[in-house]
Amino acid sequence: MAISSNLGYPRIGQNRQLKFALEQYWQKKTDILSLKNTASQIREENWLTQKQQNITHIPSNDFSLYDQVLDTTALLGAIPKRFKQAKLYDFGFVTHDCYFAMARGFDQSQHQDCNCATGTAMQMTKWFDTNYHYIVPEFEKDMTFELGSNKPIDEFKQAKALGIHTRPVLLGPISYLLLGNVTDTNTTPLDYLDKILPIYQQVLNELQSAGATWIQIDEPILSKNLNPQELNSLEKTYAQLSKNCPKLKILIATYFSGLDQNLNAVLSLPIQGLHIDTVTDPNWKRAVAHFPEHLHLSLGLVNGRNIWKTSLKSELDKINYTKNKIDNDKLIIAPSCSLLHSPVDLKGEKNLNPEIKSWLAFAKQKLIEITTLTNLANQNNPQLPPCDNIFPQRHQSNKIHKPQVQQQLADITPLMYQRQNPFDVRIKKQIENLNLPLLPTTTIGSFPQTPEIRKTRAQYKKKIIDDKTYQTFIRKTIQDNIKKQEKIGLDVLVHGEPERNDMVEFFSENLEGFIATQNGWVQSYGSRCVKPPIIYGDIQRKKPMTVELAKFAQSCTDKPVKAMLTGPVTILQWSFVRDDQSRKTTCTQIALAIRDEVTQLQDAGIKIIQIDEPALREGLPIKTSQHDHYFQWAVDCFKLATSSVDDATQIHTHMCYSEFDTMIQPIANLDPDVISIESSRAKMTLLDTFANFKYPNQIGPGIYDIHSPQIPAIDSIIDLLQRACYVLKPQQLWVNPDCGLKTRTWQEVLPSLENMTAAAKQLAQQLQNTLNLNSHR
Repeated sequence: MAISSNLGYPRIGQNRQLKFALEQYWQKKTDILSLKNTASQIREENWLTQKQQNITHIPSNDFSLYDQVLDTTALLGAIPKRFKQAKLYDFGFVTHDCYFAMARGFDQSQHQDCNCATGTAMQMTKWFDTNYHYIVPEFEKDMTFELGSNKPIDEFKQAKALGIHTRPVLLGPISYLLLGNVTDTNTTPLDYLDKILPIYQQVLNELQSAGATWIQIDEPILSKNLNPQELNSLEKTYAQLSKNCPKLKILIATYFSGLDQNLNAVLSLPIQGLHIDTVTDPNWKRAVAHFPEHLHLSLGLVNGRNIWKTSLKSELDKINYTKNKIDNDKLIIAPSCSLLHSPVDLKGEKNLNPEIKSWLAFAKQKLIEITTLTNLANQNNPQLPPCDNIFPQRHQSNKIHKPQVQQQLADITPLMYQRQNPFDVRIKKQIENLNLPLLPTTTIGSFPQTPEIRKTRAQYKKKIIDDKTYQTFIRKTIQDNIKKQEKIGLDVLVHGEPERNDMVEFFSENLEGFIATQNGWVQSYGSRCVKPPIIYGDIQRKKPMTVELAKFAQSCTDKPVKAMLTGPVTILQWSFVRDDQSRKTTCTQIALAIRDEVTQLQDAGIKIIQIDEPALREGLPIKTSQHDHYFQWAVDCFKLATSSVDDATQIHTHMCYSEFDTMIQPIANLDPDVISIESSRAKMTLLDTFANFKYPNQIGPGIYDIHSPQIPAIDSIIDLLQRACYVLKPQQLWVNPDCGLKTRTWQEVLPSLENMTAAAKQLAQQLQNTLNLNSHR
């Protein structure tokens, strides 16, 4: 008989209990015991939910207080020296203080014995092509490793005490190492393999002793094409791990793309099971055709990353094809990847349009789809349930297709993708138009979403207060934001986005073709949760979205105020996207809507317009063979959205957590006048890519980490700016934080921006004196 399986479940809780418990703990309003109790309750609820839905292989150790990669760092005791020197780490045990310091940084002044140069958090970047962030491992010269956590064993035992026999999940050694960075240029991540394998072996031994029968080892790095050295390391790893745990069956889980050239190497490993993602792999049949008789095949059928109901007919066809090749008792029915990337439960949505709601499935509903498909796989003549009839109804619905949008697509011309003149012509007009100093200061856009702002917006949505009261409050908040920035001395101001709940959700609420959920939260990182809107049909701009408040903000000051928009690629990537047309087509529809907004902002007298694209790198396909095609349409969509303005209007964009060395040419092709990037955690090393490329436009390297509560010192900011000036011309540089300030408090933001501005002015004066001196020689 085929069995049902799950690879992972949302860890935030039905009502985002984890988010609130974490934030209360960080604010010292509760203790670690309270946080642990909340975490324990969420795990138990998750396991019981999966048991009730008849999932056979239920995962454990898929839960995390912050991030599963950081959990693995703690498990292996792979603690960078600065955290050990601050006595945040006791050998043999990774404390919660150490764990969260690695994710969020720490204040050196609170650690008198610390002689480390910085308390900077470890880098954070996107998990493959998702909007989930992970904490990047750091591998230092002479780094030692030892078991630093019993988390996998403890959570297996917790489930066992409930009467639930789970399949523990570990991030695999090869993926963990290749997702990390080395600080010693003479080494590679795989040089540390021999040091961590004994710890993996120790964990497997303890799980086997605790009664585990299967272990799920996630190796998502196999979705990338590995080189011969990496494949040899893969073979060595599993030869060793399988040899010493004969009673423990190993299932390697791959997802986000197909195995392709890695297939033969993976199929020859001494393992007992393999998971493949049929949703993202168009060549999944090749894997099935070559599958060895002794292996269990976990067939990823239900899309773990989207919210559309699964077509049981389509997936049953896959099952039937597979059953012709593989014995049914070797078949495991599963989601494509962990359900971490899905909202928890559709039943929490009370206000969705009933027709559109009938098209959707969240994590809990996906469990039902998994068990339904498993039951169908075990029937000789399976009959599809009536719920599968919604698919022709959805595709024929008049809610989806709009002839006017289709005509707009047809009317696009090549000239709509180009600014009037190249940057070297535009920048002269912009300098005259803006009259900014050397090293101009600004922020990325958002300011703290205070409890008062959140409360007032909630009252407005619940119709407790009327529109006039709400708009008066928003304008008063914008006035206050402008005054704060003028007092600080920033050169280019922002309105602070008090009216926006989220940088994507706000626009989705003002565009046709989107629908918003009430509780469709997913984890982005740590306590940060996002609620992606759903793109269900053709996209069209109903009315101006930002123009009135941008005009109002500009009327409050003589300094230029940036208008803030989210770019088409980011709106696409941070939404649940319709699956009945290409992503390129959907993105182009969004770009046309943003283009209309950009044009009206310029007409309203706004001199600087920022169109953020932090998700440009995230949308990059995992397979390098698909990169050129993606970059072509992604860049085109940005240029379509931004190219309607005059030369004197300055276009900014913002990107964060991008591997810029792999995409510097596409970034240049975007042709923004100014790009701001995340670079503080990497200490400006990311700028080397821009310098080596001879990037011609202006750039604002983030000079302090907004994800950390620590306030940056003036000297540290000057140090980072001097490093930036070393690789780029000072005339190219802007000074800004590395991301928006929405999640921070004013108590953190004001002194941080004051220090940032003071540092910029101090260094600008020094540079200006040098420039003046040189001009007289």
